[in-house]
Amino acid sequence: MKKSVFFGALAATTLVSGMAMAGTLDDVKARGELICGSNTGLTGFGAPDASGNWSGFDVDLCRAIAAAVLGDPTKVKFVPTTGETRFTALQSGEVDLLVRNSTWTASRDSELALDFVAVNYYDGQGFMVKKDLGVSSAKELDGATVCIQTGTTTELNLADFFKQNNITYQPVTVADDSEAQRQYLAGACDAYTTDASGLAASRATMPDAENHIILPEIISKEPLGPVVRHGDNNWGDVVRWTYYALLIAEEKGITAANVEEVLASTTDEEVKRLLGASGDMGVKFGLDNAAFKNAIAAVGNYGEIFARNIGEGTSINLARGLNALWTQGGLQYSPPFR
Repeated sequence: MKKSVFFGALAATTLVSGMAMAGTLDDVKARGELICGSNTGLTGFGAPDASGNWSGFDVDLCRAIAAAVLGDPTKVKFVPTTGETRFTALQSGEVDLLVRNSTWTASRDSELALDFVAVNYYDGQGFMVKKDLGVSSAKELDGATVCIQTGTTTELNLADFFKQNNITYQPVTVADDSEAQRQYLAGACDAYTTDASGLAASRATMPDAENHIILPEIISKEPLGPVVRHGDNNWGDVVRWTYYALLIAEEKGITAANVEEVLASTTDEEVKRLLGASGDMGVKFGLDNAAFKNAIAAVGNYGEIFARNIGEGTSINLARGLNALWTQGGLQYSPPFR
């Protein structure tokens, strides 16, 4: 009897806990606004302008999710978070999800009770130095001072790299990208290390960008992506498949400009399901059947988002590389929309 009572109570506790954690989609609908944990300001990925209007690669994913859930890509509140505050903000419910250059790791899955639902940017950690430092390789940074954000995977990667190469460094810890850039430009550190995409974004805003080089070494794997609370499976599915919808759209040649034309004329059954012309895929996620069409119409496909914010036609000038579609030699790949 005692054992039965114990397991009954445990099951009830688990059920209540699961129910308490599983309401983000309903919360967002009731609130009429999506709250995204963002970077404090990283050009090309997520930053506000002088009027407080946010734009960027990660910002567009948040707007796509708002369009899918609420039918309006403008119904988003962006909450800046640092490397140290971002996960607490998500765990506490201050934000509905994080979309801000966060790396998927085993410990973050197992210890923080968070779920990374996809990888929207495959990255790796690099180093930036001033040309006049006279360094062409990170292995030449013995004894250097290095600006690094606290609460990030880059701290551990940095320690591992210097130890493995039997060289030393002096860390200069900073809270966010903006402080790192200020300290680096002021000469407080010889080198700045973070994800290579972040280095490119920072360099693009420097008045003398040509005097700064990103060294060739990439010392880690940094799969970056949106994060939700563990156990909130329905919400995780909504975020995941909104992102995958943008990938499928690129693969199928669907853009923000032609999505309505494709909807009216397509004979591709997967595209029909994606755009809500057949089946009830949106409803299965707790959304309108036009949800994913709305997301694509709001921000375009993955390729459009990449090119507009961080691609080779921008000041950040990032090649697609690993972030090309699987059909073009990259790693970006969506499961079937079926």
